[in-house]
Amino acid sequence: MEIVEILREASNQIYQNVKDLAGTEDAAGDFGRGAGGDISRNIDIIAEKTVLDYLKKINFECVVLGEECGRVELSENPKGYIIMDAIDGSANAVRGVPFFCSSLAFATENKLSSITDGVITDLTNGDMYWASKGKGAFFNEKPIKVQQKEPIYKIVGINTSGGSNELMKRMYPIFQNHNHTRHF
Repeated sequence: MEIVEILREASNQIYQNVKDLAGTEDAAGDFGRGAGGDISRNIDIIAEKTVLDYLKKINFECVVLGEECGRVELSENPKGYIIMDAIDGSANAVRGVPFFCSSLAFATENKLSSITDGVITDLTNGDMYWASKGKGAFFNEKPIKVQQKEPIYKIVGINTSGGSNELMKRMYPIFQNHNHTRHF
């Protein structure tokens, strides 16, 4: 089985195990601070346990680096590293705000530049994005198409919340030279 398929299956199992949990009392709980420094919630623990159990079941020899669990060595001879934020957006998941996902990646070495595969699953609906180095990126089985030529537009993202009137005046030339504004 290819590594991206292992990540996809692990991510799908997270979705199956937490899809009805978000926004319920059972999603919450305070299990102390995880390795990443945030408070670990029940939904986080369930999601990470899902991945760890699956990797153990298929005897995938790796080191897992998880936001809650920290470093977990599943082999003395690991094939690489699984980087895991099993619930990315835990606060939203606990509150039932439909904006959270699982993030899984595989790296051949202990550095971000060696990531070869990644999977993101929208845990509110099961939509899955994945990519494998040299093989492209996909959304729910369909290839994601990228523009091969120079983009005909530029994107500028600016957070102006809490900005003073003076700051807005200084930024006016940027706003003036754009062709679209999106407000959140």
